[in-house]
Amino acid sequence: MLPIRARLAPLIRLSKPFSSSIMSKQGPMETAIRNKLSDAFKPVELNITNDSSKHAGHAAMRAQEGGNGETHFTVEVVSEAFEGKRVIARHRLVNDLLKDEFAAGLHALSIKAKTPAEV
Repeated sequence: MLPIRARLAPLIRLSKPFSSSIMSKQGPMETAIRNKLSDAFKPVELNITNDSSKHAGHAAMRAQEGGNGETHFTVEVVSEAFEGKRVIARHRLVNDLLKDEFAAGLHALSIKAKTPAEV
């Protein structure tokens, strides 16, 4: 079996979670999500996708006048912090961490939380 660094190298090269071009396009909700996940889980990979534009016409989003464009996200986080935890426990950790963001207008979050050994 390859060392963990060798197994993760292709993922890290493909992932651009901290590039300045992506950072400059982030809104305040995405920035808060990224900062909280990074600080709490020290991920080896973190990808955040803003899916809000796909949901802008939904009734709940129209009621929020589009929800400022930051209402639906997908997060993919790979961290050793998830070792020994079931999927539901991993999701609870992420959801609990982002409770302020849900209160501030985050409407939906798709979570893919894995350990480095699972990628």
